[in-house]
Parts: sequence; C-alpha cells; structure tokens
Amino acid sequence: MNSPFSPELLELINADRTTGHRPLLFANARIVTGDSLIGDFDRGDVLLGGSRVVGVGPGLLTAADDDGALVIDCDGYVIVPVGIDTAQLRGLRPTSFRSPSAIAPGNPADFAIVPTLSGESNVAAVQRQLDEPDSVQVVVVGGTVALWDGQSVRTGDAANSPAAADAPSDRYLGTWIDENDFVHQHLTADGRYDETRGGRPHAFQGSFWITGDRIDYLDDLGFWAFGAFVDGTLHHAGYTFHRS
Repeated sequence: MNSPFSPELLELINADRTTGHRPLLFANARIVTGDSLIGDFDRGDVLLGGSRVVGVGPGLLTAADDDGALVIDCDGYVIVPVGIDTAQLRGLRPTSFRSPSAIAPGNPADFAIVPTLSGESNVAAVQRQLDEPDSVQVVVVGGTVALWDGQSVRTGDAANSPAAADAPSDRYLGTWIDENDFVHQHLTADGRYDETRGGRPHAFQGSFWITGDRIDYLDDLGFWAFGAFVDGTLHHAGYTFHRS
C-alpha cells in the first residue's frame, strides 16, 4: 500500500500553520474515538480547527471543498487516541462521561494513525501504537503534526525547546538499566532519549527535560511521561534504573 502521507502534503500542512487557516480533514479512516456517547466508526472523517477536533464521523468530506480543507486520505488506516483512557475503552464508564483524551468535538486534537489490520479489535488497535511504535505512521498533538510517515517532524518550536537550548547535566547522561535488565534508556547530550525494551532497539524515542531531580519525556509518538532521580537511581513508569 502506497503511503498517503507524502512530503509534499506535509509541506502544505506546515506552510498553512503560518500563512493560512485551512482546516485539516483526515478522511476515510476507521476511527476509534474512545468516547462512549459518540462510538466508533468503520469509516469516517476527523476535522480539525486549529488545536482542537471540531467534527468526527461520516460525511464531513462532502464539505471539504466548501471549507477549503486540506484533505488527508486515510483509507486503509485507523485513527486512535494518543491519550488512552482504558476504562472508557473497555466500556466501564457511563455513556455520559466525556473522556478528555477521546477524539471528540471540542477535545484537543491528539491522535495517532496506524495501518488497519484485518480482524483487529478496537482495543487492540489502540494498544498497537504502544506495543509496536514502528507501526505508527502519523501522530498529531494539539493539531500539529509531530510524526509523519513514521518520521519525527522537527518544527521551529521544537528546535527552540529547552532541551535543545540547555544541555542536561553530565551526571544524568548515559545508559540507565532497570533492575531486571529489560529496559535500557539512553540519555544523550542533545536532549534526546532512545529506549531499548526486551532487546528491541528504538522501542521509544523522544526528547527529555531535566528540572532539578525530575525528568520529563516527550515521546516522538506524542505522549508525555516523567521520572525522578533519587539517590543515584532513576524511577520511571514503575521501573527503577541504575546508571551503567
């Protein structure tokens, strides 16, 4: 399957961020909204207005020309929330509950796009973006493309981030290994991390910031995480790491 996420289309999207106000329309996708009231769609569209979702569901594509939208044809792909409310996803919340992480009108435009797999459940599609990060083709965070065609997108804002401007202390750099030798986290002087999990290299990659004894992570997939340095150890996501 040829990728619809071409460099030329990304150039149009980035150019419009500074020169225009055209909405983005991700069309013809299977959509897992994570919202009990709205439900999911075997085929539908997600319309963005700036940093937020303004519409989701079938039929939005018909007004794309009227709205001057930039259309990204996502036929053969599934759109899933980046922030995962597992209780909502499993139907354990009432239908009146509006999850802030759902792909729903008014919510921040935070989602990922992965290829559709035949017979895959909605829960499995959401989980796949975590278990198989290489399968993620696009990540949108706050209406801005952070990952495109599987590659991290570097914007002017990212180039001027604190991680790029201020090099982290040498005492935190290097490889941190958890007590079971399962996760190896590499922190480098350019403010980037590269994580090996169970021998699988580059499982997660992104930027990090260190403030005092706290470390904040922004993964290239778009999600945030944090950790803390305590007495020469790094505590992150339930793991305790020692510097090798």
